[in-house]
Amino acid sequence: MVSGAAARAAGEAHGPGAGAPGTVTEAVYARIRGDILLGMLRPGQKLKLDGMRGIYDASVSTLRETLSRLVSDGLVSNEGQRGFQVVPATLADLRDIIETRLLMEVHAARRALARRDIDWEAALVAAYHKLSRVEALVEADPDRHSAQLEAFNRGFHATLVAGCGSRWLTTFHGVMYDQSLRYRMLAFQVRDFPRELSRREHKEILDHALAGNADALEKVLTAHITKGLDTYVEADLAKVALKAAVGQAAGR
Repeated sequence: MVSGAAARAAGEAHGPGAGAPGTVTEAVYARIRGDILLGMLRPGQKLKLDGMRGIYDASVSTLRETLSRLVSDGLVSNEGQRGFQVVPATLADLRDIIETRLLMEVHAARRALARRDIDWEAALVAAYHKLSRVEALVEADPDRHSAQLEAFNRGFHATLVAGCGSRWLTTFHGVMYDQSLRYRMLAFQVRDFPRELSRREHKEILDHALAGNADALEKVLTAHITKGLDTYVEADLAKVALKAAVGQAAGR
């Protein structure tokens, strides 16, 4: 399991606008979005504007604009008079996310293989090199390297699909990747993730992609993406939901 500090660092590495936000609104958006992806803002948690003003150092109008944007991202819901809340986490939603991401990533990867050239292959090798190096480091010091691990993991998968030639396919793949990241971070709070298995799968993904073996690549991608359904069992999500409910009750 990862610490809160490491998880926050990882989320900041992923959030849009991370690193050098252009405006205050972008900075607030990146922070809140990161906190949702990391599970620091819990599934189902009500997002009260007055209480968030001090936490995020933002005006009510900026927060309302930010949360409306996160509604469009599928991370926040707005129930009219009941206000904003973090979208709940359920096994049904997780299945839908994983199945949708799988459809997109496999299709995009197959297209990338059909269109592959030396530039795409070189970019994929470079992305894997970064990921494999930090995978070896994170076991010894997860607090120090978790941010890089998440950033390079995303980068590797993004590079794989980038060769598909479709702007919309890569855009929506990124959306589904982030949705799956939220569940992964929630699961980290109650159990460890099989990192060694993921390391082997990443190497297999690279090898099959470079060899142009689309069928073998689809097989390992399917195992890599769907293992979350086996890992994040209902009991785990129930524990996270219970933890969220207790935390909200204590904060009232």
